[in-house]
Amino acid sequence: MAHTIVVGNEKGGAGKSTVSMHVATALSRMGHRVGALDLDLRQKTMARYLENRRKYLDAQGLDLPTPIYVDLPATEAQNAADGEKAYDTRLSQAVAELESQSDFIVIDCPGSHTRLAQVAHSLADTLITPLNDSFVDFDLLAKIDSDGEKILGPSVYSEMVWSARQLRAQAGLQPIDWIVLRNRLGAQQMVNKKKMESAVTRLAKRIGFRVAPGFNERVIFRELFPRGLTLLDLRDIGVKQLNISNIAARQELRDLIKALNLPGVTVDF
Repeated sequence: MAHTIVVGNEKGGAGKSTVSMHVATALSRMGHRVGALDLDLRQKTMARYLENRRKYLDAQGLDLPTPIYVDLPATEAQNAADGEKAYDTRLSQAVAELESQSDFIVIDCPGSHTRLAQVAHSLADTLITPLNDSFVDFDLLAKIDSDGEKILGPSVYSEMVWSARQLRAQAGLQPIDWIVLRNRLGAQQMVNKKKMESAVTRLAKRIGFRVAPGFNERVIFRELFPRGLTLLDLRDIGVKQLNISNIAARQELRDLIKALNLPGVTVDF
């Protein structure tokens, strides 16, 4: 069976689609078969990212490793199995289509709570939650006191992940390996940054996730999207000399893939 990687967080702007695209493409470039799904049916950022990639590669006559993307199939409510919702049917059909041709399936979730996202989390073998370095984002994981020091209890997203873990346990599946990324970090060592680091570390022990390095805030990510490219594609399109920022970003991606500790994956870029 394919190993399912879900990238989820109930808040927009945390970099989920950038993380999804870079993880999926990195795995493809390492020789793994990778399927991709975008559950944000309104914005569809990852779907558009991959569409941009196909158009750019076709226009340039390039053949670069690319995840296999499928749309959720249209399904009428009356075709759903007894007790199953139409959205569940659409997701299960899409996963089944990718299962036979993928070693990994990367699912990009919307920045809000939806039925599709809820079901996808229960399918996750690996769950990646990008988190901006802000207590506004941290509030989705846990309630905290006014000083940012004391954790008062889990918040809405953590409770949803807990429910997904229970569903997997009831089905006899392996526990979710949950990784929280401190993403889009700034360069400055500010007091807030240190408080966030401390709070995330404490919460990791309390509710059971691992903390991994994400990406610093970089202009390059916004520049890559229109062409559907990732950091690993730059040399293939003729960039002979990477600048310091691009080299650092590639190292961040390398560190992230290593930290995910995915089965059968050896980082070789």
